[in-house]
Amino acid sequence: MLDGKKILITGGTGSLGQALTMRLLKTKVDAIRIFSRNESKQITMESKFHDDRLRFLIGDVRDLPRLNRAFEDVDIVFHAAALKHVPLVEYNPFEAIKTNVIGSQNVIDACLHEDVEIAVCVGTDKAVSPLNAYGATKLLMEKLFITTSNYLNKARYKTKFIALRYGNVLGSSGSVVPKFVKQIRNKEKLTITDVKMTRFSISMDEALDFILESTLEGKGSEIFVPKLRSYSIGDLKQALMELIGKTGVKNIPIRPGEKMHEVLINDDEMRYAWELHNKYVIFNPLRNESEIRKSHPKIKKIENLNRYSSDRVDRIPKEELKKIIVKSRLLELQE
Repeated sequence: MLDGKKILITGGTGSLGQALTMRLLKTKVDAIRIFSRNESKQITMESKFHDDRLRFLIGDVRDLPRLNRAFEDVDIVFHAAALKHVPLVEYNPFEAIKTNVIGSQNVIDACLHEDVEIAVCVGTDKAVSPLNAYGATKLLMEKLFITTSNYLNKARYKTKFIALRYGNVLGSSGSVVPKFVKQIRNKEKLTITDVKMTRFSISMDEALDFILESTLEGKGSEIFVPKLRSYSIGDLKQALMELIGKTGVKNIPIRPGEKMHEVLINDDEMRYAWELHNKYVIFNPLRNESEIRKSHPKIKKIENLNRYSSDRVDRIPKEELKKIIVKSRLLELQE
């Protein structure tokens, strides 16, 4: 499916964008356009990859005319650009709305304008029953992507819009792991809110597999959610101390808008959720069951109607968590 395709990644200089680029360059894609507003990161990324299929475009998703030009002749768009640090977004919600909501609408409009084949937005668990401004903006992004087809003339527009939802990638810039690693190496106390707090576990390789599989399987207007296990902050603390060295703990207040447990599908969404292989799929409520079964013949209705949250799934044993950390080279990370 990817052979000969022109692909564009918004926010392509971020940790996910770079990892996705590396994976895509192993295929026979024709070209990859990296769209971002960070000039210095583009220069660094260009020198790191050295591949003539890469194109670097300076731009902001807030700028629709720039997106229209960047999307010319593009087949697949991965939309990963966002303001995503919870405390900063909580303090600057106006700016987050401009980037995460209006910017996402601009991406959709540009995809339709340029007749892009597939558009995939990368979401977050924080969009589920959001407690913070960041989660609210990402919820609206999802809504925009999965409802766009409601009012399109399908004979005229061919773009399939797909949304993805998962938690922080273990070791990414939004993960607590780099911070903990740095604190232990500097012999500082670990700053922990609550050891009982749980988080879903997904490695970068697992996230990339999920993104590409969902892109291939999507028919449009779906939210894909991976099946994951979880870990507790207490187990993560112990695993890192056993791998690196002992240190103390400093208890800090929970951050504004932070949840004790991650939720990827809430109770109400379960009415529209289905099971497909190693993932769940949440459909647009306007899709009827016969249409869903026709578009995805191997799909199964979920019988358990409880919410899908990190405190209700299988927990990763500490020893296995240590192996995951070592295999993922997370001990080499710096904040």
